[in-house]
Amino acid sequence: MFTRTESLKEFIRFYPVVSAIIFIHILLYLLTVIPIFPNVLIFEKLAGVNLFIIQGEYWRLFTPMILHSGFPHVLFNSFSLVLFGPALERILGKTKFIFLYVTAGVAANIATLLLEPMTYIHVGASGAIFGLFGFFAAIIIFRKDLLSRENSQIILTITVIGVIMTFLQPNINVTAHIFGLIAGFLIGAAFLSKGRPSMASGIPRPGRISGLRPSLKGLPASRLILWGVVLLLAILGFLAR
Repeated sequence: MFTRTESLKEFIRFYPVVSAIIFIHILLYLLTVIPIFPNVLIFEKLAGVNLFIIQGEYWRLFTPMILHSGFPHVLFNSFSLVLFGPALERILGKTKFIFLYVTAGVAANIATLLLEPMTYIHVGASGAIFGLFGFFAAIIIFRKDLLSRENSQIILTITVIGVIMTFLQPNINVTAHIFGLIAGFLIGAAFLSKGRPSMASGIPRPGRISGLRPSLKGLPASRLILWGVVLLLAILGFLAR
């Protein structure tokens, strides 16, 4: 699920939304580093600045998701999207995947607006990408039949590492990471409560549902404890800032 074997042409055809987001990432990065373009102006108009959002520039709740502060930043976020976006685009379909990605990202930016200083400035798709991790977490808890044990372990490991590194690395929007993760999980719980995606050859068909409500009953205690630890780390790290 998380190993990419497609050619570039196949990847674009199979996962058009993920491809479009990555294209926008790269395009805007180039516009901010190539001298012939108004690099500073692009940052001034698209970066998330809490003070300007309060003053009515509400597009800044969206635009930070497509703007990055440097090559390592855009590379890491785009690479994460290449690895973890396609599976969810395939499971959810294009429209619901866009809803998940944008809603998690905006929720992360709203949390940043409410909890960070008015002078706080932020860019990056990390809140939206953590929203994907949150949705995968909901699948693991409520619909583990959609993921193999190996893929579940991969997601668990990366999520735990991501939460821990959020508090260890400098210049990280901790608020966006944590609330993006929470938003993705809640969206996943809401989507999965509507039912069970139909399966064809082991691949979920987007957009087809038939009734199963999520429940914590029957989940292994070890899994509940692990997610409890992840949540506790997130809360303690956030409060200790």
